[in-house]
Amino acid sequence: MAAAFLLALVLALTCRPAASWADELLMFEQPGCPFCRKFDAEIAPDYPQSRIGRVAPLRRVNIYDDRTGGIAGLTPAVFTPTFVLIGEDGHEIGRLEGYPGRKWFYPEIEAILDGDEAGSAGKPAPAGRSEVPPAR
Repeated sequence: MAAAFLLALVLALTCRPAASWADELLMFEQPGCPFCRKFDAEIAPDYPQSRIGRVAPLRRVNIYDDRTGGIAGLTPAVFTPTFVLIGEDGHEIGRLEGYPGRKWFYPEIEAILDGDEAGSAGKPAPAGRSEVPPAR
């Protein structure tokens, strides 16, 4: 009985739908970004316990240090915050430029994870982003 429970638990934790195979969520940020601070206050504390946080742990990248997160072939981030969902093989699954607020963050990231890059909410692109000056 215990072996069957352990097997079921292992399968539940490791078997995910194909669209859910993600490795990490990159967050490109910069010092002083007001939208990054808003994300930090509203989402960051609970992110690791969320469904997305368990599937794709958050990795923060200072946009001034690295616009690609060290991933070859990744289109460089231009705005902060920019969230880029990275697949297991290192490819970009999709991205969200700007922070749309607590109400829309998870639905937008879930839509990207599920393969609907247009977003599930049917709303205009978020305005919550800061432009980064060109690299020198």
